[in-house]
Amino acid sequence: MKRLPNGLRFASVVFDVDSTLAAIEGVDWLAALRSPAVASACADLTARAMAGEMALEEVYELRLRAIGPLVEEIVALGEAYRHAVEPGAGALLDALREAGCEVHMVSGGLRSALLPLARDLGVPASRVHAVSLLADESGRLVALHGAQPLATQHGKAKVLNDLALPRPSVMVGDGATDAAARGVVDSFIAYTGVARRPAVVHLADAEASDFASLYDLLFE
Repeated sequence: MKRLPNGLRFASVVFDVDSTLAAIEGVDWLAALRSPAVASACADLTARAMAGEMALEEVYELRLRAIGPLVEEIVALGEAYRHAVEPGAGALLDALREAGCEVHMVSGGLRSALLPLARDLGVPASRVHAVSLLADESGRLVALHGAQPLATQHGKAKVLNDLALPRPSVMVGDGATDAAARGVVDSFIAYTGVARRPAVVHLADAEASDFASLYDLLFE
């Protein structure tokens, strides 16, 4: 691996959001606004997809139809992300940016809800890659807005391949969809500060249980 300036180990770092930069799963947060049965069913589907037991595309629109989120609820989710940011995340992203690293957020979450957190963390909107939805006639956001690769199991690998990131590059995330990016990036770090999924850790090049230990993996 080539030596980089400012103690960086990677020229570009890609962060997942749900259960990585923020200690919530956005779709599960929205499901909790509905009945306990809907919340439980959606949480189970999320957990199975993130553990690699089901493909994300099998559960994505199924969860959306069960929840039927409204625009104002997506706005509230954006605030929830901001308040659930993992300790040390802001300081680490500041350090990466100051060292000249290219930072991206790549998520299967809802893009409009992630933008407030991105602004807080200093990540430009052009480097926030997530899922966009369309509203139906009742104003509920239950359909994907065209092709949305990040609503699929291997979508992160496709998006990262298309981005042609500066090398060496690394993906940081907690789920099977993050591990699926191995081979497109040079390294995959399993973030386990919110949820530890053994099948994902098994595929990782390294594990970080908090942002202090993550700092040590990203800098010399």
